[in-house]
Amino acid sequence: MAHIGIVGGGLMGCATALNLMEQGHSVTILERDAGGLPASVGNAGILAVPEIDPLARPDMLLSVPKWLLDPLGPLTVRWQDLPALTPWLLKFLLSARAGKAAESRAAMLYLMKTAEADHIRLGTFAGISGHIRDTGALTVFDSLSARDKAFAHEAENARLVGCNAEKLDVEEARRRVPALQGAFAGATFNDGYKTFEYPLTFLRRLQAALRERATLLDATVSSVRQTQDGVVVRTEGGREFTFDRLAITAGVWSRRFVADLGLKVLLETERGYNTTFMNPSTTLEMPVFFSEHGFVATPFENALRIGGAVELASPEAPANYKRAAAMRRKMRRYVPDLQEEGGTEWMGRRPSTPDTLPVISLHPQDPRIAFAFGHGHLGLTLSATTGRHVARLLSGEGESALAPFSIARFQ
Repeated sequence: MAHIGIVGGGLMGCATALNLMEQGHSVTILERDAGGLPASVGNAGILAVPEIDPLARPDMLLSVPKWLLDPLGPLTVRWQDLPALTPWLLKFLLSARAGKAAESRAAMLYLMKTAEADHIRLGTFAGISGHIRDTGALTVFDSLSARDKAFAHEAENARLVGCNAEKLDVEEARRRVPALQGAFAGATFNDGYKTFEYPLTFLRRLQAALRERATLLDATVSSVRQTQDGVVVRTEGGREFTFDRLAITAGVWSRRFVADLGLKVLLETERGYNTTFMNPSTTLEMPVFFSEHGFVATPFENALRIGGAVELASPEAPANYKRAAAMRRKMRRYVPDLQEEGGTEWMGRRPSTPDTLPVISLHPQDPRIAFAFGHGHLGLTLSATTGRHVARLLSGEGESALAPFSIARFQ
């Protein structure tokens, strides 16, 4: 069996490592903030199997002008970063063509069909159980026309992934989630959504399983290079490791290593914000999406998280926590009893490609190297599935269905 290195120890790196270990490989994970709070801990904690639509699609483009007029709305661009973002944005526009969007949707469907089973299998191997709850999710709408239009598409997606969607009036929505006492027109319910345990708890459980059977190093990788004898990883501390094979799972930071390896990728950050209330005074029975406003509220045991939105900006740009406050303010229109104090604000960097498809791929010229990043809003949902595919790729088991996710599309 091979000695395989993994650059990046968030959810994607952990899932990849566990799948490789299941095959019998020796694994070393290098994570620059192994004991800290990487992007993996700030997700919404939702297994979002019904979300097969790419962000790059025609109807999304129609909404962009309205969203950009609200500096604290669902989408904003940090205009200082526009020159650097321009290549990504131009490719996003090209990817939003109807034909291309349909191809992307079919590719995402392929991944989503095994996402839940992959998570269950991964949990079993890691010795984890009870980490996914069968909750479903509610989406509220400000008008019946918006609800009906969304429901028609949601029902079609539900049919494709094998779940069920319902159209609800206000009374039924409030019966299922009594905290929704503010004004809204109607809702939908989809039983294809499930809720994970608190994201930090889940990540720590995966890391604990890895520490028992693999090597997890707190180290910042400065460069990677190919040699005849293996793939060499160098850290900022000056240490060097030579691996038989290597997986790059470092989120947006992966792009620097892609360049080291002689390749190109369009990868930017859809920065998202959230607020987490511990021991909240208001509880929800399930996740509630406020899709017209671009955010979701997720209940965990002893916690409530409100987050979402998209801020296109450089990874290093200062956070604008007014965006987190805006989501709380909007949610109080629907949940008037939401507390105003005591929440912890957070900003995370979703690594995103312009066509919305992640990179799940071998290096086109070097099958010793695999890439797994760019999952946008679906990193948690697709982490176990991606890890399974990367392990198979590094073992020489390629799949033609993975062609849309190849890094070769950026070369």
